[in-house]
Amino acid sequence: MPTPDVFMFLPGIRGEAAFWEPAATELRVHADTELLRYPWASGDGPIAQANSLDELVDAVAARIRRPTALVAQSLGGVVTMLVALRKPTMVTHVVLATTSGGVNTTELGVVDWKPAFFEAYPEIPRWLGADARDLSAEIRTLAVPTLLLWGDADPISPLVIGERLHALLPNSELHVVDGGEHDLGLRFAKDVAALVAAFVRGDSRA
Repeated sequence: MPTPDVFMFLPGIRGEAAFWEPAATELRVHADTELLRYPWASGDGPIAQANSLDELVDAVAARIRRPTALVAQSLGGVVTMLVALRKPTMVTHVVLATTSGGVNTTELGVVDWKPAFFEAYPEIPRWLGADARDLSAEIRTLAVPTLLLWGDADPISPLVIGERLHALLPNSELHVVDGGEHDLGLRFAKDVAALVAAFVRGDSRA
């Protein structure tokens, strides 16, 4: 299994790089780390503009120039799946935390959280909620080692989504965090960092 030179962290829909900062700080690996920020979030970052999901994917993919592990939360998981499908030889590992990952959540009976979210955060681009593509067929072909991190108390991305992704992804393992909600990557940062490090070393199944 290739070893990543870079760990790239992708945030959720709010786009704030700070979400993954505690986990990235705790990550005990010999590799560079990059915490991405989306253009609509506060602060500075290398992604200056994106007006569609495809443009956001293009911007992230353009930054992958060395073997890279992608660690993503929520919306970042959809971006990660699209990037990994585009660059399977450059993406060494994928870690998905509490995301739809590009599967059809409506058929799983998941409540649509987007209307209330966009009302509460009008600065977030509406196109993020309008693009609900189903990648189920494509990700069946994705052989990249994938760690799925889910909480058993997440109303936004319930465990049934993680279980569906686990069934679809041919080289995946699912870890369930007791009491974990949608912010488990931040709330359980130290535990998540340890799981990610073990996964990349290849000893997480043990």
